[in-house]
Amino acid sequence: MLHHHLQAHRAYLLGEIHKKLSRESIDSLLVTDLPTIRWLTGFSGSNARLLLAEGKVVLFTDFRYQEQVRRETSGIATVIMKENIARELSAGSWRLGERMALQADHVTWQEMQLLSDGLKGRRFHPVTSFFDGFREFKHLAELEKMRRAAACSEQVLEEVIGMISPGSTEIDIAAEISYRHRKLGAEKDSFDPIVAGGIRSAMPHARPTASKFEPGTLIVIDMGCMIDGYASDQTRTVALGRIPAEARRIYSIVRKAQQLGIDAARSGMEAKDLDNEVRSYIAAEGYGAAFGHSLGHGVGVEVHEAPRVGTAGTETLREGMVFTIEPGIYLEGRFGVRIEDTVVLGPQGAEPLQGFTKELVEL
Repeated sequence: MLHHHLQAHRAYLLGEIHKKLSRESIDSLLVTDLPTIRWLTGFSGSNARLLLAEGKVVLFTDFRYQEQVRRETSGIATVIMKENIARELSAGSWRLGERMALQADHVTWQEMQLLSDGLKGRRFHPVTSFFDGFREFKHLAELEKMRRAAACSEQVLEEVIGMISPGSTEIDIAAEISYRHRKLGAEKDSFDPIVAGGIRSAMPHARPTASKFEPGTLIVIDMGCMIDGYASDQTRTVALGRIPAEARRIYSIVRKAQQLGIDAARSGMEAKDLDNEVRSYIAAEGYGAAFGHSLGHGVGVEVHEAPRVGTAGTETLREGMVFTIEPGIYLEGRFGVRIEDTVVLGPQGAEPLQGFTKELVEL
């Protein structure tokens, strides 16, 4: 039933998008980024372009996906390309109009050149973040997929935490995360897992290495997966053996800061104000300089999308938005702590999609 609702929702979105094109005096728009194409059509192939023109929607792909595009889409005209998109557009009877827009933040220089050569005399209009205002709000069917992705990652986290020992490595655990995501039905990881122990836990985006875990240290595990085109994202920090009192204290500060973010989030507030509320608490505890990244980011068909919940965030938080709350404290050369949930903003505030314990797990 939710699948049919999602199809209807996509049809509604396409109507609203065409209205936006009209308001901005854009005759046609060529969509070149694959996550947006999948969000609008359901098509998951690796080669696709979407033309929005004259109130119509046309999906272009190639012969490899001839059957797949029929299975994954409904009510959308499709073209199996024999050549590149520039040649297809120049050879076809497409009414592109005088003002044709391209996604400036997603079109390559090479494709731009091909389009310029193939559609001679045409001046292209650049648009950026054109779909953000639509993608920020999640339909119930989208939330259902995101809840499944979150549940999948939580089960994997539960399993891999039990595999951590002084003899295991960051790569061992990262590989198990990817393997177990797939075994449980995920399409793939939503990003390369971050597993960082000891002094490497102070690197917010550390790549897993062959480093073995050492007793008395913290381990940051940041992971997520994709299910039916939607991402999950969560971070927990665990301890291997007994950790120093300072590390325990900082864990407590980050945990309180993260809960503060969940409790404070509400519809109508500025994203940057939520960031500031949590950041101010960490600063008051004496670690403001050790929290250098944004509080969070939107999650959906991509693991990083609008809204941006940071000092430079310009969005107003609204019901139906899904974003992370992930404060951290990182002491270079020593250790780091980050705790992250993905939350959906509802009428009563922020509801975490994850339920995994935030008590310090000591292995």
